[in-house]
Amino acid sequence: MKLTISSLRSCSYITVTPFPHVYRSSMADSMMSKAATMEIPINSNGDSRNLGEDDGLEQAAKIQWSLREKVGSPTGLRDLRQVMVSGPNLNETGIVSGGYGGTTEGIIPTSSIKGSNMQHSSNDPSIMAEEATRGIAVEKFDIVKKWGLNTYKCTKQMLSERFGRGSRTVDLELEAQIEVLRETKRKYESVLNLAQALTNHFYSMVQTQHALGDTFADLSQKSPELRDEFGYNAETQKLLCKNGETLLGAINFFVSSINTLVNKTMEDTLMTIKMYENARLEFDAYRADLEELNMGPRDAVTMARIEAAQEQYQIHKDKYERLRNDVTIKLKFLEENKIKVMHKQLLLFHNAISAYFAGNQQQLEQTLKQFNIKLKPPGSDKPSWLEEQ
Repeated sequence: MKLTISSLRSCSYITVTPFPHVYRSSMADSMMSKAATMEIPINSNGDSRNLGEDDGLEQAAKIQWSLREKVGSPTGLRDLRQVMVSGPNLNETGIVSGGYGGTTEGIIPTSSIKGSNMQHSSNDPSIMAEEATRGIAVEKFDIVKKWGLNTYKCTKQMLSERFGRGSRTVDLELEAQIEVLRETKRKYESVLNLAQALTNHFYSMVQTQHALGDTFADLSQKSPELRDEFGYNAETQKLLCKNGETLLGAINFFVSSINTLVNKTMEDTLMTIKMYENARLEFDAYRADLEELNMGPRDAVTMARIEAAQEQYQIHKDKYERLRNDVTIKLKFLEENKIKVMHKQLLLFHNAISAYFAGNQQQLEQTLKQFNIKLKPPGSDKPSWLEEQ
């Protein structure tokens, strides 16, 4: 038998381990190696606390020999198996420590060490950041998944309607009002384009009249024999230029109001209509999905899918009805606003054009005052000297 004494001076215990050469069975060998290790306490000087060194070693050898004899017998092997089975739990084991030169001992439960390590790992900032990143990734994946499923259903419904295989929800009265609005917008866009073209051409004419008046005035100074004739024409062109600038102010106000009506008010209503049409498509897609599930078998899995489809159907139905009401209200207010704006702008355009071509400068100026139109002084649109630099 060999005895191994480890760290005799620096530790408080001696580990005695037997190395038998022959065992009666491999089971006895395994149990022998597990159960034959024992601890002998020693004092700070290397001596045993309760026994002498020789006596302690001898006693350890006897204990080891008796254990081997017991393991060799069937009864002893059964007793040793019971000891090993009913031994201490590994989770309840402890670490025994004793310092050199002292007699105090400390037992540290391994469970407390494990718990402290787990708590430290759970409070690790890197782990917390990783968990937060993982949560964001899962959330984004769910959003993409829902978007993909919704897009698939809507595309399927759209193709079914286009090829005449699917049914669609139609509000005849509302659809007629929407079509009238789109046609009205196209016509008003045409009026706006023509009015802008008139403004550009008339502005060019006014600039030409202004240049022509300056030329006549210059020639009246350099041609004494034609001074009066050049002078009359110069005054006429300057008067026409002034009235033309007044008319340009009225036409610009008309164009600006039509542009606001067409590209803002009507466009806002059309955006709501587009949202309404998308909601209608989604509603029909989920309605068709629910109808398809209702025609199938009624097992447990299908019933769960029907309940989920019914919930989605109700959500999109509420959205569709809400947007339909919004479109109806906006169409009503748009019609009222259009009549009010166009009544004012058409009256302004008629009075300004009539006064200009009639040569009635006072009526033209009165028309601008009536509609609260303020003309910009000449050269106000040009950048200042500092802005040019």
